[in-house]
Amino acid sequence: MSERGFDPDAAAGEGSGIFGLPTLPEEAHVVIVPVPFEATTSYGGGTSEGPAAILEASKQVDLFDRDTGRPYQAGIAMLPPDQQVIDWNSEASELAIPVIEVGGAIDGDEELESNLARVNEIGDQLNEWVAWRVGELLDQGKMAVTLGGDHAVPFGAIRAHAERFPGMGILHLDAHADLREAYEGFTWSHASIFHNVMTRIEGVSKLVQVGVRDLSNREDEMITASEGRIVTYFDSDLAIRRDDGIPFARTAYDIVAELPNDVYLSWDIDGLDPTLCPSTGTPVPGGLSWNEAIGLLRALLKSKKRIVGLDLCEVAPGSDEWDANVGARLLYKMIGFALKSNGI
Repeated sequence: MSERGFDPDAAAGEGSGIFGLPTLPEEAHVVIVPVPFEATTSYGGGTSEGPAAILEASKQVDLFDRDTGRPYQAGIAMLPPDQQVIDWNSEASELAIPVIEVGGAIDGDEELESNLARVNEIGDQLNEWVAWRVGELLDQGKMAVTLGGDHAVPFGAIRAHAERFPGMGILHLDAHADLREAYEGFTWSHASIFHNVMTRIEGVSKLVQVGVRDLSNREDEMITASEGRIVTYFDSDLAIRRDDGIPFARTAYDIVAELPNDVYLSWDIDGLDPTLCPSTGTPVPGGLSWNEAIGLLRALLKSKKRIVGLDLCEVAPGSDEWDANVGARLLYKMIGFALKSNGI
């Protein structure tokens, strides 16, 4: 990173980048790809504003981290949002609204069927764009971070990583299993991301889910039928372990032991206790505390797993800065542990 007189203890300078850093993307080892897209959001909205809100809130994050040292020294930069993604989000969101209003029950309505087809087409285009953008960064030797937007957006990023790290596992933090097939008719719904990943991406060997507390019948059936390829640590089971006096550190090691050596982090912020993310699109009571989430990252590092890539999704700014504040700090932690797991 070119320091250019940079003082990590000073207030963020005017025009500075993510975390107040002066680093340019071409200089950075870690490059964040913002994807402000949330067309299929079926409850609360605002996650398309997440990347911009996190960028602003990140400038309040102190850069020395007790767990990982000085991640900023590796160089962290965030790309500007791409106008094509913004345009896709505007078009798809408008077309999706009447489909969502009827819960996807559109049979025989030619206009709504056309809307649905176009939203799915845009989803295809977005996936290709994200896969290309992330893949390009990986081929340059950079660590690519995808920043949503809703949880549909990392499909292309996961595909790009799986092509380069075949056999990788995914550590998925979420209140929801996201294993629904074409929810409300949307192939690329935020509720379908891991159904799509596990049925369409051969390079993913294992999906380990943590904090799930909303589940449909068919999602439960998919987990059971996976024969161990999908392992879900439900929030209620985590609570029982706590009640039985099992330290979360031991639980974290049990979770991490399910994963192969190469791990991709796909974290929906609603996996946390909703007091940490009250404005997220679909908050659910329960969830991990801040320290438990960081405990998962510590367990990955101590178990000598390598974090090959990551995404953070579903941060919605709300009426104040709290959600973005938490999101920015979680993002810095995730990056720090990812760098350290790679010996950086």
